Amino acid sequence: MQTKVFQVLADNTSGVLSRIAGLFSRRGYNIDSITAGVTADPRYSRVTIVTSGSADVLEQIEKQLSKLVDVKTVMELAPDDSVYRELALVKVKVTPEERQSIIAITDIFRGKIVDVAPECLIIEITGGIEKIDKFLELLNGHEILELARTGMAALSRGIENVTYLP
Repeated sequence: MQTKVFQVLADNTSGVLSRIAGLFSRRGYNIDSITAGVTADPRYSRVTIVTSGSADVLEQIEKQLSKLVDVKTVMELAPDDSVYRELALVKVKVTPEERQSIIAITDIFRGKIVDVAPECLIIEITGGIEKIDKFLELLNGHEILELARTGMAALSRGIENVTYLP
């Protein structure tokens, strides 16, 4: 099994994300992560999809995405040529004795405490998937009450792969 990250530029119209996700559903492909948002040009949306499968399946996914009517471009974002980021919000149960150790771990990972309550903290952390996974590992032993992860957002490095749409 391989994992690939695809960047899809598509028309910013209602239902486009549903049609993209529907392609995966109809064919039995798995989506590990999907994020979408409007680009600098409000006519288009950027959809970042993380998926895994055999080399043949990943090739089929790329070809099938390219055939969708709303899709303008599909590009694989290779790890060495791209920047990947994710956001996580973590609600951790804390006692007064644990509070400082949790804050110290958060500081090491350049996270932010975004909410403080007597019995819990909400931590915001951004970075690569590995960074967030390592942060969560260090919280092992502390009770994570809730966790929300955004999924991966990614862009290619440099200006060589910038797509200009008319």
